[in-house]
Amino acid sequence: MTDVESKPRSRKMFWAMVVIFFAPLALAFVLYYGFEGWRPHGSTNRGDLVDPPRPLPQAALHTPQGADLQLASLQGKWTLIYIGSGQCDTRCHEALTLLRQTRLALNDDMSRINRLFLATGECCAQTYLAREHEGLTVATVDTDAALLKIFARAQEPAEQTGRIYIVDPLGNLMMSYEPDAPPKALLEDLKKLLKLSHIG
Repeated sequence: MTDVESKPRSRKMFWAMVVIFFAPLALAFVLYYGFEGWRPHGSTNRGDLVDPPRPLPQAALHTPQGADLQLASLQGKWTLIYIGSGQCDTRCHEALTLLRQTRLALNDDMSRINRLFLATGECCAQTYLAREHEGLTVATVDTDAALLKIFARAQEPAEQTGRIYIVDPLGNLMMSYEPDAPPKALLEDLKKLLKLSHIG
């Protein structure tokens, strides 16, 4: 083969290699920037997002001392909620401690956070709650209340999920956390929410 014949062939090989290496990159670039539907939706939250957020209905709530409590009184701040028996089992202890520690870890922003324990019966372990969780709002709620249905998952009653919930300052349920979620997940998400929020 002469040099004259080999040059066009070498050139073809060169361009073939260029296509092989750069075509996938070019295709990915076009799909990502050219077609909105192909772009992945990033999510940095660690908890389970409630989409769309669910407004909490009003419910007949009472403090352990028998006073009425309106959910509206908690609006204006972010509220961390745990739901369970008023006797407060091991999971309850863990969850309420996480709520307390998370709020304290927010430092200057801790005043923007409410903590609410909704007790569904046998209320309450008042000595423990008063000693370990100063500032925690405790309220009893009927197990058949419409409010609890907002928190329920599938056929699992809200008081049995062991989950922690975040309610925004407007009274909308927006995130929840499994009992085995990493302890720092709640804090990380709250920091982002408080940084981005213009309310609460």
